[in-house]
Amino acid sequence: MSKFDAIRPFYDSEVNDGIKSVIHHPMMKALMHFTFPEIEESAWMEQLLKTHSIRDFQVNFIYQSVQKVLQRSSEGLSTSGFEKLEKNTSYLFISNHRDIILDTSLLNVSLFDHGLVMTASAIGDNLVKKDFLLKLSKLNRNFLVQRGLPPRELLQSSKLMSEYIAQLLLRENRSVWIAQREGRTKDGNDATHQGVLKMLAMGSDEKQVMDYFKKIKIVPVSISYEYDPTDALKMPQLMAEANNEVYIKEKNEDFITLLSGIMGQKKRIHIHVGSVLEHEIDAIKAKEDNSNKQIQCLAQAIDDSILRSYKLWPTNYIAYDILHHTNKFESEYSENEKQLFERRLELKIDVTNAAMVDSFLAMYANPVVNKLKYGNAK
Repeated sequence: MSKFDAIRPFYDSEVNDGIKSVIHHPMMKALMHFTFPEIEESAWMEQLLKTHSIRDFQVNFIYQSVQKVLQRSSEGLSTSGFEKLEKNTSYLFISNHRDIILDTSLLNVSLFDHGLVMTASAIGDNLVKKDFLLKLSKLNRNFLVQRGLPPRELLQSSKLMSEYIAQLLLRENRSVWIAQREGRTKDGNDATHQGVLKMLAMGSDEKQVMDYFKKIKIVPVSISYEYDPTDALKMPQLMAEANNEVYIKEKNEDFITLLSGIMGQKKRIHIHVGSVLEHEIDAIKAKEDNSNKQIQCLAQAIDDSILRSYKLWPTNYIAYDILHHTNKFESEYSENEKQLFERRLELKIDVTNAAMVDSFLAMYANPVVNKLKYGNAK
């Protein structure tokens, strides 16, 4: 047994058996009927049974599924920055995180479209408790982040994951996607948690941790949705946190959020990949010799890249103006766009609850606030 067996995706040699074990599952049938509505069930089944690698499964099936999701639930995906990346080269993509499945799926679609190495992607084991979802994630090159462990086991799990990420990047030439924090950003404030960087550093074989971070080629990623399809679903947790209450998830909450994120209306979506953090790392190394301080500075450098490159939509400007009782950004949206946003607000949440309204608006407005810190919110 490999030491990574508990968290790794399928090897290509396991893919066909993995497919056979889920091919008749109702959710697999639903996914395929959604993706290939014109095609007979026997045709896509035959094609699936001929699939023997993750790449073939991703390119021939998942890529098509994501295209269908974009057609049905968005007004299109735009990208920028990918031309700076080199082909046949692995990168560690550290991304802001808004949607459970789509963030990483859309990045992989964009990487494939640009002829670049697709990623192995981290996914919380809490999201794949159902056997079908676990197998689908392993077919889609996801590796598991083990959640909810006691401190000692959490440390061992973090070390295992960091070693696995190092193996992918440095020995298998496989890019990796990881979120900048545990869980999705729910309030619109994208910030890199230093714990993520400390976990990654555990996989280092370098004396200096910054040399390792330079070697693994960190690329910050900004993803922004004009409408967050799970905005209203994030409200109960935000309200609990605002009242200093412990938030306990409903039984199928993650699964409902996952489906809502995929099929909910997003309007436009943009992904920007930043430059590889090389000069920034050299500057940090020259300025700081304390490794904790270095990690703090690296988290800030990732944040700077993500927030500066974050694409603001009319919804962000509208929410900012409503929340701050101003018309500062009225040139960035039309009256019709404002009315549509206000209608969404009324339909999605209890508008008699002022705290909830403010939280909903802040979720969309905070990216503007964050961009203003860099002197320009346009």
